[in-house]
Amino acid sequence: MALELVVDTLEALPETVRSLYVAADGKFRLDVSGIEDTKGLKSALDKEREAAKEATKAKKELETRFAGIDPEQVKALMSRFENDEEGKLIAAGKMDKVIENRTEKQRQEFARLMKESADKVAEADARAGKFSQRVLDNHIRAAAAKVGIHAHAVEDALYRGRNLFQLDENGDAVQISKDGQTIYGKDGKTPYTPAEWLESLKEIAPHWFPAGASGGGSSGGNSGGNAPTGKTITRKQYEAMAPLEQRSAFKAGVKVIDS
Repeated sequence: MALELVVDTLEALPETVRSLYVAADGKFRLDVSGIEDTKGLKSALDKEREAAKEATKAKKELETRFAGIDPEQVKALMSRFENDEEGKLIAAGKMDKVIENRTEKQRQEFARLMKESADKVAEADARAGKFSQRVLDNHIRAAAAKVGIHAHAVEDALYRGRNLFQLDENGDAVQISKDGQTIYGKDGKTPYTPAEWLESLKEIAPHWFPAGASGGGSSGGNSGGNAPTGKTITRKQYEAMAPLEQRSAFKAGVKVIDS
């Protein structure tokens, strides 16, 4: 059975697992190291996404506001002298120079505001990217704890999982195909999760799991190196494996199918 990260009460849990929880903020949290609360990170990520959206909106408004600056319109609106230098130019009949100076000041201000807006968008995107990475890593860590892989294999799982999964608009870890479609798991209804991915590696990457975790153990009837196991994996799963794991799968007689 899958263990919840946080529960309100221990009463609904089997007695055998109650000792795995510790009291925290009026609730009970699974005592597992290396896992952060993804709800808090998701909330922060949503704020950063909203900030990026507002910065982009402000940038578009500035582009609309300063688009199509017409020197003739600037000339028609001039009613007072800005300074003595401009007054001298007007007195000398150099109106074109006055218009050019004013237009250039507006262009410089527009460029400054545009750069400031672009910098804010870039900063917001960078912060959102960092939060996205943290949320995705915690989904993979939680899945690793759920399926019970070795602590020393978690970093490998993170490295490979980052290339396989990404966050959807709800902050959930999903796998997306090349044409942008969500890939679904065995049930054909729910998205393919990091937990389902790690579970599929029990037989083809046994060094990631404690002895006996794959269910078959190493003392099965077939002990010969290339003896067929009846195990099949998809080509996508095979390509996601490290070269050493691919060789191990080949030696174990694992069959790779295209679907």
